[in-house]
Amino acid sequence: MAITSANQLELLQTAEAVAREKMIDPGLVVEAMEESLARAAKSRYGSEMDIRVKIDRKTGRAAFTRVRTVVADDELENYQAQFTVEQAKQYMADPQIGQEFIEEVPPVDMGRIAAQSAKQVILQKVREAERDRQYEEFKDRQGTIINGVVKREEYGNVIVDVGRGEAILRRNEKIGRESYRPNDRIRCYIKDVRREQRGPQIFLSRTDPQFMAELFKMEVPEIYDNIIEIKAVARDPGSRAKIAVISYDNSIDPVGACVGMRGSRVQAVVNELQGEKIDIIPWNEDQATFLVNALQPAEVSKVVIDEEAGKIEVVVPDEQLSLAIGRRGQNVRLASQLTGLDIDILTEAEESSRRQKEFEERTKLFMDTLDLDEFFAQLLVAEGFTNLEEVAYVDLDELLVIDGVDESTASELQMRARDTLEAAAKAAMDHARELGVEDSLVEFEGLTPQMIEALAEDGVKTLEDFATCADWELAGGWTTVNGERIKDEGLLEKFDMSLAEAQSMIMTARVMLGWVDPAELAGEEDDTEEEEAEA
Repeated sequence: MAITSANQLELLQTAEAVAREKMIDPGLVVEAMEESLARAAKSRYGSEMDIRVKIDRKTGRAAFTRVRTVVADDELENYQAQFTVEQAKQYMADPQIGQEFIEEVPPVDMGRIAAQSAKQVILQKVREAERDRQYEEFKDRQGTIINGVVKREEYGNVIVDVGRGEAILRRNEKIGRESYRPNDRIRCYIKDVRREQRGPQIFLSRTDPQFMAELFKMEVPEIYDNIIEIKAVARDPGSRAKIAVISYDNSIDPVGACVGMRGSRVQAVVNELQGEKIDIIPWNEDQATFLVNALQPAEVSKVVIDEEAGKIEVVVPDEQLSLAIGRRGQNVRLASQLTGLDIDILTEAEESSRRQKEFEERTKLFMDTLDLDEFFAQLLVAEGFTNLEEVAYVDLDELLVIDGVDESTASELQMRARDTLEAAAKAAMDHARELGVEDSLVEFEGLTPQMIEALAEDGVKTLEDFATCADWELAGGWTTVNGERIKDEGLLEKFDMSLAEAQSMIMTARVMLGWVDPAELAGEEDDTEEEEAEA
């Protein structure tokens, strides 16, 4: 195929037609044509030559040029595309390194193979341009709902036509046992849009909690207008869901607005979600109140929150236990997802039994260590004393308020408690020494003998060993695995060490060893304070 004046305009007409069909910039198609013609020319003149093609956007004329660049003598590598300053003087008056010498070459006569190659280049460029357009169009729609038409089903995954592209609804993102036929209309949540080698991949979901939130936004104008906010969503797709809402207008009931007249609004969402039952819950800043709401329809007697562990205990009447837990633990599981806390459900009988057991254990502790009779030990427990440290170091006046305790008795109690604690500390330190603990760890401020013993039993025997620990290894923590929170036991957790305390002690040890520059540490703290102030 020779590029003559007869078919020069056809290049532009073809570019326009392809661009309209694929909805991309005509300039990209012309650039693809220029690249394909340049490749064909290189196969004719030599692959080492720098052949360039420029198509005039008005006339369609293709200009073929050969470019040679002026380089230093020691940089000359390609004789066909480069030449030295001396060689360039034959063609240029005052050649400078980096300058280009451009000369026009005759147009090529494209054979069958060259034409096929050019076609492949153009198609490839058009596909790339089409993928870029599709990615740019859908990347900003992530997190929204889209309507599409089912094209086909592959291995349980549904391929959906979303207008200017295809999206995939994976098997695990469908509700229950949903099945679709070609040409069925489907509404999905755009969960992710990724640019991949084979083109942009649009991943849809119907099980994502935000799908339900977006459906409510479509059905409830107050949510769309930001008068009502959805604070949290938890779903067991196709079965049951809980959604927490709050109103920023005192005259509007958030639950009533979401339910709608005779349940019309919530029913529209339920129908879209294949009959999924939805509990609409008023959100509350007070964690305990919010949890009581989240566990509806069960009634709650008492809530005990352990903020540090991210755990919560809920006490319910005996007859409400099955309702609070729900079928296969569904109700408590959804409430846990909604609040972000681990929830333990106890009946009033179980809680009473546990408290009785704690009371007996503390009573026995005081009887054994302080040589008290049962009645006196029970008095101490009843007054709120839980361990020997509290008895040994509490202000004397707090012991004097106990019936039958005078100043001499209180002093004797404290002396016995201190003697017991000192003996326990000595035994712990002796054991730690036997295990090989070094003075560097013993002399480190903040560690009690019992803590040093616990560390030594786990192989932490020097300050260097201590400095390599992570804060959660000392204080414990929680790890989320497959959506389930798993407890990590800390070496010093039984001594009520917090994560903040563990982190501070570890950093102090690292500074003492010279591993961390105190100035850098101070700078990081200043940055953190500034960020918190800005927030």
